[in-house]
Amino acid sequence: MRTLIKGGQVIDPGRMNQMADILIEDGKIHTIDVNLQPTLKNPESVTIIDAKGLIVCPGFIDLHVHFREPGFEYKETIATGVDSAVAGGFTTVCCMPNTNPVNDSQSITDFILRQAKIADKARVFPIGAITKGSKGEELAEIGELHQAGCVAISDDGIPVMNSLVMRRAMEYARAFDLPVIDHCEDSHLSAGGAMNEGFVSTELGIPGIPNAAEEVMVARNIFLAELTQSRLHLPHVSTIGSVRLLRDAKSRGVSVTAEACPHHFSLTEEAVRTFDTNAKMNPPLRTDADVQAVKGALKDGSIDVIATDHAPHAVHEKQRQFDNAPFGIIGLESALPLTLNLVEDGVLTIEQAIAKLTCEPARVFKLPFGTLALGADADVTLIDPKKSWTLDPSRLRSKSRNTPFAGWTMKGQVVKTLVGGRVVYEAE
Repeated sequence: MRTLIKGGQVIDPGRMNQMADILIEDGKIHTIDVNLQPTLKNPESVTIIDAKGLIVCPGFIDLHVHFREPGFEYKETIATGVDSAVAGGFTTVCCMPNTNPVNDSQSITDFILRQAKIADKARVFPIGAITKGSKGEELAEIGELHQAGCVAISDDGIPVMNSLVMRRAMEYARAFDLPVIDHCEDSHLSAGGAMNEGFVSTELGIPGIPNAAEEVMVARNIFLAELTQSRLHLPHVSTIGSVRLLRDAKSRGVSVTAEACPHHFSLTEEAVRTFDTNAKMNPPLRTDADVQAVKGALKDGSIDVIATDHAPHAVHEKQRQFDNAPFGIIGLESALPLTLNLVEDGVLTIEQAIAKLTCEPARVFKLPFGTLALGADADVTLIDPKKSWTLDPSRLRSKSRNTPFAGWTMKGQVVKTLVGGRVVYEAE
């Protein structure tokens, strides 16, 4: 099977940024060059994809999604999750373990991988739990999870409050070269909070979550990573203080990486003024000063990757009083245009933006994707950077509709997504 992607702007961050053709053979990148079509043998057997006016880049990689299966299939399944992923240009996703039962064993990991194989779209890599049942008390069988195919460990959504447990987790994870991801939140400081603590929360009468709830745990985890010489990954960084701690840790050579979510660099706490529960997430939307700090950290590389924290919830769950609604929003299908806004605003170059979605997450989790190198798996995303469209939640591929970006005019659209050289998504 041969496919020629013809006439696009090929952006493979750190390797190539030019007009070129890409020849795919047997699911691998075979040749990249200018005007390949006249040189093809048996051209009648080649499928041509016209990429004129499009950006052609490696398939996106999301290190942080919640696909809810097993146990919460009414919110999302692995099948609907990967359908949403490829529509957003993501060819590889890493699933957090807060399912029911929690993914703290080989059997649950095996189940997730089987469901992903049946869905047969994006590549799915499970993340195993740090502790049994994500209760924060007894370590899960980290070696077993690694052997089963987990690429990291996390109790995401639930912070590991016991510092000794976290230390032991890091020590065990280091033996298997696994990154440790902790939801950085001091649950005592954040208890009862539903949005960012500050002037707006006071005005609205909504209990607040202070920046310090995130920052004290970021500091603790950095010091433990330094002590244990293990790999630490900080999810959904949202505050000025966290950015400052992250920069300091990297300057000291601590093995720490970090991610930012599109909602944390696209919205502020002002979005909560309408009491729309789709603006409720954890960590919460912060102030403009925090947003600018996150953007600055993306620009200087202190924050390595962009990840969605795609967290589906059913409509009836979000249709509650703000304080009682669950945290979380979906994000796979809005991530690209929100990231391209950073390019429009001069925060990132287009190559840097694509790197945050491709080669950088691949580096952080040591995944063999995120590149268009010759011989690499042909996971490819085609983008129309000028296409404007309106986000209509009813047209999204996710099973859930909890997005704060409904009605937004988005610029930049995924046109096609290929996994292993096979077209798995095509825009209507």
